[in-house]
Amino acid sequence: MNHRWLASSIVVVALLTVGTAPAASQSRSAANLTGATSALRAPDGKPSLQGNWDFRTITPLERPASQANQPVLSEAEAAAIQKEAESRKARLAAPSEVRSQPRAPGGGGVAVGAYNDFWLDFGTNVVGDRRTSLIVDPPDGRLPALTAGAKRQVASLVEDLALQRPIRVLDAGTRADGPEDRGLAERCIVGFNAGPPMMPSAYNNHLLLVQNSDYVVILNEMVHDARVIPLDGRPHLPSSIRQWMGDSRGHWEGDTLVVKTTNFSDKTASFNPNGMMALGTGSTLNLTERFRRADQNTLIYEFTVEDPTTFTRPFTAALPMRRSDELVYEYACHEGNYGLFSILRGTRAEDQAAK
Repeated sequence: MNHRWLASSIVVVALLTVGTAPAASQSRSAANLTGATSALRAPDGKPSLQGNWDFRTITPLERPASQANQPVLSEAEAAAIQKEAESRKARLAAPSEVRSQPRAPGGGGVAVGAYNDFWLDFGTNVVGDRRTSLIVDPPDGRLPALTAGAKRQVASLVEDLALQRPIRVLDAGTRADGPEDRGLAERCIVGFNAGPPMMPSAYNNHLLLVQNSDYVVILNEMVHDARVIPLDGRPHLPSSIRQWMGDSRGHWEGDTLVVKTTNFSDKTASFNPNGMMALGTGSTLNLTERFRRADQNTLIYEFTVEDPTTFTRPFTAALPMRRSDELVYEYACHEGNYGLFSILRGTRAEDQAAK
């Protein structure tokens, strides 16, 4: 759940030593960037991407079916959607005895899904250009069709979820023979919005970005990982070495930082449309991310997923990240969390009863 109240600055201080200077000590002079925008420059002349960034948005990844022929919301529609989101968030001001009520079956009210509203932090704004989806390519704003193999995998996933049978694919699990049967995000190995690629989700949509001439470091608030991205042109790791978050290499194309990531683990998905769905396998994923300063307070983040074994074509999504005055806090995912322990213990009790 949302642990932003667990204040800890140790990791922040440690990571800032990677940069040649903290953001506060960099030159405050504006410099012209691509697209006639302006932003701070790093000491090496590159755009400064450094700082704390907030990527919350209520704009969905895929364009809703009800807006199939509508790539952009009208101002009135955007205002109405944001007002509804603000109203939902305002319900957090309800008395504490209302906020702490048990989970409401099927959703609705203040208590919804796995958490009460208090713990959720989706934000209240659509993206600035009022797009109806984060996906910008294909033009219909939808994920591309899946390959035949990926379709069978998704069908198996849905069937297993419904029947409570063992799931042997990727980041989903319903059995509890051991902790390895549970999803990676549930086990706090990977964060469901930290990626890569990074996508807005239920909470902890914050990151710290630190850079110098040789490296960029991305620390996501969700879970615990810091991605250290070399900029010196070194090759990727051998294909035999696989990592949870892949192997990232960065370079500058004009004023855009381009990061290419390969060598993902076959235990991760090629893409997670949401926290409950896993498509394909990371072993066949090639990910390209782009970071570009749009103005003083906006960082445009774009990612392209290429995986011909899962999707019939590549797709690209884009979202703005807003500069934040809030720090990135330690995420203590399993401290005091008895959920996984109780799942395993309950399954052992069922096993004994069955015998």
